[in-house]
Amino acid sequence: MITVILDQLRRRRGRALALAAGILVAATSFTLLTATVSTSQATTVGTVRKNARSAYDVLVRPPDSQTDVERQSSLVAPNFLSGTFGGITMDQYDRIRGMAGVDVAAPVANIGYLMVASTVTVDVSRFLDGEASRQILRISPTLTSGLGSYRTSDEYVYLTRSPLTSGSESDDLFESDTLETGAVDKSTERYQIEGKYDVCFYLNWDKTEKKKFGLDLPLKPNIIAEDLSDRSPFDPDLSSRMTCQSGRDKATIDVPVSYPVLLSAIDPVAEDRLVGLGGTIASGRMLTERDKPWRVWGAKSVHGQRDIYIPALLSENPLTTGTLDATVERLDIGDPAELPSKLGNPTANSFVRSLRGTTVGRTRVDLSKGYRKALNEDSFNTDAYWTVGPVAYRRTSDGDLAAQPQPPQSPDLWITNSNQQPFPNVPEENHQGTQYRKVTSHASTDCIGLGTCDQQDSGRLPNPFVRLVGRYDTGRLPGFSPLSETPLETYQTPQVTGADSATRAKLHDRPLQPDRNLGGYVSPPPTMLTTMDSITALTESRRVPGLQDKAPVSAIRIRVAGVTGVDTASRARVNAVAGKIRAAYPRLQVDVTVGSSPAPQTVALADSARVTERWVAKGVALRILRAVDTKSAVLFGLVLVVCALFLGQAALASVRSRRTEIGTLRCLGWSGGEVLRLVLGELTVIGLGAGAAGAVLAYVLGRALGQPGAGVKSLLVLPVALLLATAAGLVPAWLATRLGPMEAVRPPVTAARRARPVRSVAGLAVLNLLRMRGRTLLGAAGLALGVAAFTVLLALTLSFRGEVAGSLLGSAVVAQARGADYLSVALSLVLGAAGAVDVLVLSQRERAADLAVLRATGWSNRELAKLTLHEGIGLALLGGLSGAVAGLAGVLTLGRGVLHGHLFTVTAAALLATLAATALVVAALAVPIRGLSRISAADLAAAE
Repeated sequence: MITVILDQLRRRRGRALALAAGILVAATSFTLLTATVSTSQATTVGTVRKNARSAYDVLVRPPDSQTDVERQSSLVAPNFLSGTFGGITMDQYDRIRGMAGVDVAAPVANIGYLMVASTVTVDVSRFLDGEASRQILRISPTLTSGLGSYRTSDEYVYLTRSPLTSGSESDDLFESDTLETGAVDKSTERYQIEGKYDVCFYLNWDKTEKKKFGLDLPLKPNIIAEDLSDRSPFDPDLSSRMTCQSGRDKATIDVPVSYPVLLSAIDPVAEDRLVGLGGTIASGRMLTERDKPWRVWGAKSVHGQRDIYIPALLSENPLTTGTLDATVERLDIGDPAELPSKLGNPTANSFVRSLRGTTVGRTRVDLSKGYRKALNEDSFNTDAYWTVGPVAYRRTSDGDLAAQPQPPQSPDLWITNSNQQPFPNVPEENHQGTQYRKVTSHASTDCIGLGTCDQQDSGRLPNPFVRLVGRYDTGRLPGFSPLSETPLETYQTPQVTGADSATRAKLHDRPLQPDRNLGGYVSPPPTMLTTMDSITALTESRRVPGLQDKAPVSAIRIRVAGVTGVDTASRARVNAVAGKIRAAYPRLQVDVTVGSSPAPQTVALADSARVTERWVAKGVALRILRAVDTKSAVLFGLVLVVCALFLGQAALASVRSRRTEIGTLRCLGWSGGEVLRLVLGELTVIGLGAGAAGAVLAYVLGRALGQPGAGVKSLLVLPVALLLATAAGLVPAWLATRLGPMEAVRPPVTAARRARPVRSVAGLAVLNLLRMRGRTLLGAAGLALGVAAFTVLLALTLSFRGEVAGSLLGSAVVAQARGADYLSVALSLVLGAAGAVDVLVLSQRERAADLAVLRATGWSNRELAKLTLHEGIGLALLGGLSGAVAGLAGVLTLGRGVLHGHLFTVTAAALLATLAATALVVAALAVPIRGLSRISAADLAAAE
């Protein structure tokens, strides 16, 4: 038998080599592809596990703090903390941190925004008139911050070559260091102090021009603040100031500014364990669990009988941004000698504002410079603080988010509690900028510096003062993987960037940073941290009790003990802790954040801007692992089926081409078993040869593709080739045993039952396909298989990407898996088309007699070629369209919404695959068509 097998292979070298080439391609492709899929899966799993752990595993928030968008989309808003001020009690926090399985429970209690006053210095020296003895410069600034530009109050500098001196009133209750000698005007003489005019007092401190009680005389400079109760805190004139300086070539303007500083309470020990806060200290020291409020009594009390102080840690970096662009004017002051008199009387403000000027240039200054000047203990006033609500969102028709604007801020928010005066230097963004958050003012009691509060403040506490113990730098925080970041609003501003070219142009290609608008879209994170023990000193010093008195904690971030990633044990531990919290406090919002990843969302803002913001998608890592396991298993199975059926088709075509030979052997007395062994023996020998060559080819390709373990994986090609060749040949070999002796003379083409007139080449092609049903179905099956596999693989690939995409971790995984996906999809189509081409080439040999008859009756080469092409196109369309329908049906049976959102794409791709397969078949038919055109009718008949 072995001799016969080898002899058969030698006699039919072409057929054997063709079949060996098919086995070589299938076995090598199968081995390399499954190795690529396995490597891709291992890489994906490794990436997920490496980036699954973030700063905390569970996030606990107050009741009703989860928005509808978060609930419906399984997201956590990046600015969830900035709009939450209380809601969890200290008893709840204590019980949660004591639960079994909790390693670290780090609370954050947002207290409110303090307003810190400072100045930004603008150097205008280059705009001075070097010859003038006295001069005034005016700057008209425009603040640019984020997406907005805001007109701010005019500011002035008065420069005189005369010295400015100090002096005081006769009662020594008022003292000034901006006194200047000048020409005396009788109408202003009464406003002098020690014979000099206070050139800065009236414009800066008393613009009212009010009269003394009972007298028709304006007030002289005094220590009592002007009565501004009838003025709006949004009046820009309130912030207009003049800097008075003596000199010649140097002049600066101090622009008054205010900065919101969010004060939050933390547990220093828990915070250090959670994020490493202790390593961020830039100066001073870290807060400790021993830091508590303290009282200063008697003579040591600066503000009264008893002062209360709280410890605090301050951020070194300003977290609000802005730029002042100012036009500089040199004012026409008239006679310089009269200027001290005109500035040193109650009409100074009206006088200066009425002066005409000449523009001499422009200047720019960074608003953050004023923040660093304010870093001293006396800068922080707790007389009032403000809280803000969350941003409200809705889903738009295109699936994006839209932030809902809020009504403009009321001026009443900025009225001080003690004397009903407007708050000084309210940041312009608060009354000119778009509001997205509700702002609430929390006024303090009127018993500052007293031991107890009485009357309307009875039972409350005096408001405390801030004592800084150190400063921290958020840039020193240890890094977490950007693929699995959870919101760290205690230290980081949410990342917001322009989503379209117009918005990016407005932002000058920079991120959207927080401004000083308390109701703005992006709120600054806490800039000042105190201890949990200091909460009561702050919240109970407000005149009106609120939620923060009873439930001050805004959020609890929990790290679970024993968690290493998203493995089964770790997930069980996290879910156990989350379940305990939900059981104990059903109304609290509990989010499992382990395995989460930033999921960029597009947000439409009210001023026609579109931004991209990093929300956090929960459970991304687990969904990726489940999806990649499913996808890899399906890919593996489909590749195996495609390769096996391709070889089965090639083996079946080979057996069909030997009908006469097998029939002759049966006539000579060969049994069915001997024919079976002959066919399988030939396939085994061919499989061994192809496997050996494939092993070498797989090794070379594996090294070229950079696959790890290419040598070991290449050794699998030989057994895979042998297994595929043997398995694929079982059915054809069994069919060969069914051939009887008469099969040698029976034509392969079924005779027509009834003659039908044919009037076109295309009609004859259709009739031939119908007459040779076995060959037609065999050829169409290969294409149908390829297109169906292509459709299923593409649907699974798109579904996989749709399931895990949208997050940074998912995008990274998709990028890593892309090569294996494309290779699988391409191979399924190529192998299916190759099987069909093999059958079509075989059909040319089977139909030699038909072609001879047509040639003898006068058909030209062109008509024969057209007939073959029409048959090939018909066969390809039949197989391709059948495969597309079968593939779509197969995808639908998989369920789980695989086609959701991709039906049109997958259907169009299936039709394109059909067209591609048709084009491939047509191109492949060019070789047999050209060969047949060179053979005469006599040769064709002889071949038959």
